[in-house]
Amino acid sequence: MDVSKQVSLSINDSSQVAEARRRAALFSQDLGFDAVMDNKVNLIITEMASNIVKHASDGEIILSVIESPDNLGLDILAVDKGRGMTNIENCLRDGFSTAGSYGTGLGAIYRLSALFDIYSVINEGTAVFSRVWNKPPASAFSSTAPLGIGAVCLPMTGEDICGDAWAVQQLPERIIVMVADGLGHGPLAAEASKAAVEVFNNSVRRADAAGQLISDIHSALKHTRGAVVAVAEILLESRTVRYAGVGNISGTVINRDSAQRMVSLNGTAGIQVHKIREFTYSWPENSLLVMHSDGLNTRWRLDEVPILQRKQPGIIAGILYRDHCRARDDVAVVVIREAEAGL
Repeated sequence: MDVSKQVSLSINDSSQVAEARRRAALFSQDLGFDAVMDNKVNLIITEMASNIVKHASDGEIILSVIESPDNLGLDILAVDKGRGMTNIENCLRDGFSTAGSYGTGLGAIYRLSALFDIYSVINEGTAVFSRVWNKPPASAFSSTAPLGIGAVCLPMTGEDICGDAWAVQQLPERIIVMVADGLGHGPLAAEASKAAVEVFNNSVRRADAAGQLISDIHSALKHTRGAVVAVAEILLESRTVRYAGVGNISGTVINRDSAQRMVSLNGTAGIQVHKIREFTYSWPENSLLVMHSDGLNTRWRLDEVPILQRKQPGIIAGILYRDHCRARDDVAVVVIREAEAGL
């Protein structure tokens, strides 16, 4: 899975609803959506943005182009710090409204989405996630996949180009995730992180371990300003994670009972790497992997919020971004969750 384009749209008054629709239409055009799909996206954006204006006054919508091996799609994530919902089931029911409207918004988003989730806490805010595909998915990225993937990757405030990047490859026997943060920010940082993604995607099928991928990336980034990089390799059969990193990319394996923070060594890929070492961690059933750049502070504790742990990874990434983004740097946060039975 790769995110080649992502943008955040601020929503704080009704005039920005139309602008959000316009930006979403550009994404639909890039994805080759037909008129039916374009109308779906239009309605989802309208309802999400309108709900932020009505119930939270201020929030944002994050649009992400996503790729599977055989498809293109759009992730639409709305986050706010409004008053939250007292009863989510009621809010999803057509005809229910707390703002004097027709009460069809969330129900419509749910029906139009290939994948949908919502998380809301009273007086803390709400996150709504919708995924739509250009065609019905026939791959491991469908709603029945054993692993779910979600991410937020955005430039710092005032910048148009993000110096962070990430990539995921799902192979039959393993799932490999990479997060890269180019030194500094702006175009040169983006050049380094995108080079890391390119090497990762080209090398992942022949590299036999996370440490080898880090070594390949280090060699390839010597013409750039460099990047901090980490790779996590989830081995489902052995229930383990092999992890290697240089620099301050954070990686954590979370389950219902604990949170295990993984180790990266000092260094910068492309500039100076004294040692590359792999560390192996257990991957219990129903685990969650979170990797992020230093654009997200490290004070979050998902192991203390079991309800949020069970949400779609797009929701989890959105809440982490909303509550812990430093704002003064680019940010990338990637979440992978193993599906639980019945979810």
